[in-house]
Amino acid sequence: MINKTVKVGIIGTGNIGSDLLMKVQKSDCLECGIFAGHNPDSRGIEFAKELGVPTTYDSIRYIQEHPDCCDIVFDATSAKVHSMNAPILKELGKYTLDLTPAHVGKFCVPLVNLDEAMKQDNVNLITCGGQATVPIACALASVADIKYLETVSTIASKSAGPGTRNNIDEFTQVTKEALIELSGVKNTKAIIVLNPAEPPIKMHNTVYALIDDPDMDKITKAVHEMEQKIRKYVPGYKVIVGPVYENGRVTTSIQVTGSGDYLPPYAGNLDIITCAAVEIAENFAREKLLK
Repeated sequence: MINKTVKVGIIGTGNIGSDLLMKVQKSDCLECGIFAGHNPDSRGIEFAKELGVPTTYDSIRYIQEHPDCCDIVFDATSAKVHSMNAPILKELGKYTLDLTPAHVGKFCVPLVNLDEAMKQDNVNLITCGGQATVPIACALASVADIKYLETVSTIASKSAGPGTRNNIDEFTQVTKEALIELSGVKNTKAIIVLNPAEPPIKMHNTVYALIDDPDMDKITKAVHEMEQKIRKYVPGYKVIVGPVYENGRVTTSIQVTGSGDYLPPYAGNLDIITCAAVEIAENFAREKLLK
């Protein structure tokens, strides 16, 4: 009898890990085999216990000692920790989805290069800003010659946990590297802004592209087609400005509203990266179940 679900392990019990857990609970092909952290006071682990999910404070050591607990591992720790976890998970033969800006594995935005990511053993989800802006950059680059590309991701300060704050430098560098690699635009810059406003703002991302004589009909069509594709797994993704052309610059702004699984709707920055991770995991699981 063929199993109907594939077990996953989640390392990291903070906001991202807990939101991942909620999404896995709703999946028709994923099952949480272990929710792993190291903090005895973790609210995430208490939450998982309430759901009846297996938990541990032994973090990755538990997976080492119980390798049959999962086939897929989500790492929602930090760039530094994932760099240490990655070789262990590789040795264990786990398909690893890295939600930190460690860039150990292959960059992936599901609707841009999912097929390629499915062949890797370690996939990097870039950053929330990368998941939001790379698709638009790719859409623009598919129909125009971009001279310079700049992205600005603004998130609510309340939605930025310790992992995000400790990895700000990695966030901007990895987002830039992903923009270059996946869109092909060499001259790029990525910026993140933490906004302390009350009530907290929703995630906003603006993509600026310097383009000579752009065909705005083609650009508009490409951007909105990309928007519809990403909304299939990130329902709260919406183009709210543009694309508009002024003084040699094409500007497109996107708002991301979270689905409210574990986090408030304003935390779209966390929702978009967990949605992307689950999208990849579900595709991997379905392929595995068919074998």
